[in-house]
Amino acid sequence: MLFSTMNKSNRFRMGSFKIFDLMLNQRNIHELTCRFAAVLLLTCQCLADDGYEMDDFLKREYSLTKPYQGLGSSSSSYWDLMGNAMITTDHVRLTPDLQSRQGAVWSRVPCFLRDWELQVHFKIHGHGKKNLNGDGMALWYTKERMQTGPVFGNMNLFTGLGVFVDTYPNENKNHEKKYNPSTQRVFPYVSGMVGNGTLAYEHDRDGQSTELGGCTALVRNIPHDTFLLIRYIKNRLTIQIDVDGKQEWQDCLDLPGVRLPRGYFFGASSVTGDLSDNHDLISMKLYQLTVERTPEEEEEEELIPSVDNFEHLNKVEVQEEGMSGVQLFFTIVFSVIGIFVLGVVAVVMYGRWKENSRKRFY
Repeated sequence: MLFSTMNKSNRFRMGSFKIFDLMLNQRNIHELTCRFAAVLLLTCQCLADDGYEMDDFLKREYSLTKPYQGLGSSSSSYWDLMGNAMITTDHVRLTPDLQSRQGAVWSRVPCFLRDWELQVHFKIHGHGKKNLNGDGMALWYTKERMQTGPVFGNMNLFTGLGVFVDTYPNENKNHEKKYNPSTQRVFPYVSGMVGNGTLAYEHDRDGQSTELGGCTALVRNIPHDTFLLIRYIKNRLTIQIDVDGKQEWQDCLDLPGVRLPRGYFFGASSVTGDLSDNHDLISMKLYQLTVERTPEEEEEEELIPSVDNFEHLNKVEVQEEGMSGVQLFFTIVFSVIGIFVLGVVAVVMYGRWKENSRKRFY
């Protein structure tokens, strides 16, 4: 009886130890799995970030987010409103769905970050029938601010970067199509442009002569959120879109050799003409990107916006070095005087030569 009881006791202890060991093994396996998943996640993130890191906090002085307190009116606000732009609880409406409206929002604080990423949440919608809507909106990083003009409500001949969400093909006269056969583009269309203060955006050609690149983005009257991302890192400009409701960024433009000075202003603008839409800006969030730089790179400072191997900007820069109207006037005047003096000298020399010839004859 005692032997039988001891056997049961030993069996119970042995079973308990086995269960305890099994629990420890399962815990170890779970812990190792978690650690491996964390390492894998960090590795993938590092590879995806292309060598840069994003800070965990917004640069609020350059960001526009809800609830838009004091926007455009308070002295403590970082942003100004202009034109027909108005504030609601859900968005900043740059233009309503009415003809001949223009509105914009501009940062009051110049941005001195070297590398940054701007994420924009927006919505374009209206009651106009398909293919009869316009004109679109633009995002800006420019030297000038609070200006009005023909480029999506902003001035032409701007200095800096413009990213355009163009919803109407001006070059295509057939309103029933959103296809532009001369450029193989389908509208709505997102594109980028760098201006140096003398390069004009050609509105009638939808800016195709100065376009750095772009992509089709079906952003109008869709039921889900639409986003646009602009990243500037080590003189490389990247534009991505998320307009399909999949919460995935899609490449739109990726261009190295883009040189943007620091100290410019962020903004957004929109305009309507004979055709109209609601152009709503929900948020603009700016993140600083942390990048390793050499001492030489730290000392680099761009003075004029430019793009490497971009012929339009190069041509404009050559034209800037040409003569002004005043210089041309004085050049012509002095040229005429010089020709006159040379003529007088030539007449005098000819007279003397003729007189010497007559003396030799006699």
